[in-house]
This record gives sequence, structure tokens and C-alpha cells, in this order.
Amino acid sequence: MTKVGRDFSYTMQSLAVPPVSADVMFASTRFPNYKIGANDKIMYGNEDQKLVSMKEVIAKETAQLLEQQKRLSVRDLASKFEKGLAAAAKLSDEAKLRDVTCLEKHVLLKKLRDALESLRGRVVGKNMDDVEDAIAMVEALAVQLTQREGELIQEKAEVKKLANFLKQASEDAKKLVDEERSLARSEIENARAAVQRVEEALQEQEKNSKASGTQDLEELMKEVQEARRIKMLHQPSKVMDMEHELQALRIQLAEKSKRSIELQKELAISRRVEESTSYLFELNGTPALGSYLQIQPSSKKTSQLSQSSIQWYRFTSEGGNRDIISGATKSIYAPEPSDVGRILQVDVISDGQTTTLTTSDPIEPAAGLGNYVEALVRRHDTEFNVIIIQMNGVDHPSESIHVLHVGKMRMKLCKGKTTVAKEYYSPSMQLCGVRGGGNAAAQASFWQPKIGLSFVLGFESERERNAAIMLARRFAFDCNINLAGPDDTASQKP
Repeated sequence: MTKVGRDFSYTMQSLAVPPVSADVMFASTRFPNYKIGANDKIMYGNEDQKLVSMKEVIAKETAQLLEQQKRLSVRDLASKFEKGLAAAAKLSDEAKLRDVTCLEKHVLLKKLRDALESLRGRVVGKNMDDVEDAIAMVEALAVQLTQREGELIQEKAEVKKLANFLKQASEDAKKLVDEERSLARSEIENARAAVQRVEEALQEQEKNSKASGTQDLEELMKEVQEARRIKMLHQPSKVMDMEHELQALRIQLAEKSKRSIELQKELAISRRVEESTSYLFELNGTPALGSYLQIQPSSKKTSQLSQSSIQWYRFTSEGGNRDIISGATKSIYAPEPSDVGRILQVDVISDGQTTTLTTSDPIEPAAGLGNYVEALVRRHDTEFNVIIIQMNGVDHPSESIHVLHVGKMRMKLCKGKTTVAKEYYSPSMQLCGVRGGGNAAAQASFWQPKIGLSFVLGFESERERNAAIMLARRFAFDCNINLAGPDDTASQKP
């Protein structure tokens, strides 16, 4: 008894703490690892430092993942989430071990308090005070241990939330990796198939080129051998004479061909003069896309065109058929893209006499227009600045700028943010050059989006007007629609 009292008197110090109930549960059979610091505060050892350091590592890893999520690849992102999930699992395991340690500490403190209580009944005097101080210190440790358990429970909940978050993020990352991997595999398969097709085409082309090259080489060698044989049969002097004769014949043939061309031109001019004298009217203008053709009286005695009946036709050399151009009943007609390569005719009926005028050559295409349209085809939507000349056959007084959108699936006419007309390509839609008018006919087109709505649009230039018609017909043809003018029977090509 004396020895026990002496040990407590030299090791315990007084500490004013509130009383603790005797019903406190202790969860450890070992004495806790702690130190008494300044102001008699209990300081825990390496466990708190390890816990804080591990928590900081998890927080740091999570922050880095959130910051680098946009920059990392899918594979790196999945690896990071897996590392974070492993760290969270490790922290959860450590928390479980720490719970067991706290339980053991409670058991140890409970046993120590019971021992001190049994000792208090057997000591008196100063030893009694030391025992009271020891009991108070054990109760203070129990309070602090209870507070620490609450903090550990809160930290455990946070760790569990973090683990669930990282687990969900890891599953999402794995799904994203699988999707990207499947897409990459499909793209690789498509690329391999394309490369294989290209290789097969190249091999076939190489075989064909080798076969044709070998055949051409053999024919050339035969011709060379035949030429050498002929040259060896004759003397060098005779060969020289034959070469001079051939050169002279070539010169004479060139002169005769030149003279023949001149005679043909003179004959054509004389025929045109005879026809102009015999016809009451004549056709002026260049037969080319972007210009216009105009009927004019051949003499002052001829009656005015306003009193005559006019009808334009497209003439095909195959069988001599003529296709009527519906609505082309004016003295001026501007060729459109469907007229390229075809001869135009016009019948003028005046005073009961019919005069038929024909263009001297087929309508020629505009220079560079085909390449311009091919460049526009690559776009999804092309805009053209236009003005509305007529709407439903009535002159439109306003000349404000509108925008005509020619797209792959539809055409749209807008003024600013207001949509005047918007229709998809359909059999009821019509588009062609304006069939009549003045000198600006080459810059105007007729557009009927749907039945009951039509426009006459003026473009900035002949090139823009013809490009818009060709582009719209190309897109309509891709949609299995033949976009043509009113009552056109000829099949339109894009």
C-alpha cells in the first residue's frame, strides 16, 4: 500500500476536470500512447500525425484530379481515379484499425478506473488524495477519448463519401475508356479497310499500266524496226530527197487548209447577208451563258415586234426535235445553264408570215463557272444577295437587299432576321432564268418555292445568277428532284 501511494505521489499531478460518470465504456486493454504537454494538455503521438498526413495526401490528390481533369487523357484520368480509390480504401482500413484501438483504450481506462476505485477504499491520508487525482485524470482521458471518437466518426463519414465519389468517378472513367476504345477500334477498322481498298486499286492500276506500257513499247519497237528496215533498203540520198518532198507537201497542205478556212468564212458571211436580206428580222447577241439574245427588225419597213408573236425553243441535233421554252415570248432571252450545248431557235409571226431565227453556234458555257460551282458545292449553305423584282407576278416596289440561301436540303429567302420564304426541294419547286425582260434579263431568275408563291429575283451579276441556278439544281438532283422551269419537259442535269 505504501509503495503504491509513493508511486502516485511522485508521478501524478493535480488536474481540475469535471467529474465523469462511472458508467463510461472503455474500449482498449492497453494504456493509450499520449504525452502531457503545456497546461496539462494530453498530446497524442504518431497516430494523429499519420492520420493528418494521409488526409492531406488524399485531399491533394483529389484537388489535382479536379484541376487536371480537362487536360488529362481518358487513360490517365482512369488511372488517377483508381489511385485515389485505392488510397481511400487504405484510409478506410486505417480508420477501422483505429476504431479497434479506441475500443481497446476504453477497456484499458475502464479497468484502470476500477482498479483506482478499489484502491481508494483501502488508502488514507495523502495517498487518498493521489488516488483521487489519478481517478480524475483517468476520467479526463475518457472524456478526451470520447471527443476523439466523435472526430474519428466524422472523419470516417467524410472518407466514406470520398471513397464513394472516387469509386463512381472510376466507374465513369472506365465507361468512357471503353467507349473511346470501341470508337478507336471502329475507326481503325474503317481506316484499315480504306487502306486495303486503296492498295487494291493501286495494285490493279499498276498492273493495268504495266500491261498497257508493255503493249505500247512492243508496238513502238515494231514501228522502229520497220522504219530501220525501210531506211536500210534505200540509199541515203534517196531518203534525203523523200524528206524534202514530204516537207514541201506539208507546206502546201498548210497553205491550202488556210485558204479553205478563208473561203468557208467568206461563204458563211455571204450566206448571212443573203439570209438577212430575205428575213424580216435578225438575231443579235453572243450565244453564250451570261449574255442575252435580242430580236431586231432587219429594216425600218418591218413591222414592230410589239405586234408580233414570239416563241423561243431549244433545238436538239438528235432527230431535229425542238423543246418549247415555256414563258419565253419576249424579244429578249437570256440563256440559262440548261441551254448550254444546245442551239436556240425563235419563231416570229408577223403579218401572217413566220420567220425562224437560229443561233449560229450552240450556247457556250461561261468561263470558270464550273470550277466556281464545284467550290460552292463543298459548302453546306451558300448566300447570294438579291432584290425582289416581282412577287406572284406583281412588281415589287421595294429594292431592299435580300439574301437567298441555297442549301443542300432547302432554299430560303430572308431579309435580315425575317424569313420571306423557306421550302425544301420538292417536285412543286421551280427555278430557271427569267424568260423575258430588258438588258438585265441575264441577271434575273424565276423561283417558285411552292404552288401559289413565286418570285423574280435580281442578282448582283450574271455569274451569281447562273451559279445559284446550277448549285440549286445540283442539290435538288442529290435529293432525286429535277429542278427546272415552268412546263419544261427536258430532263435537267445538275
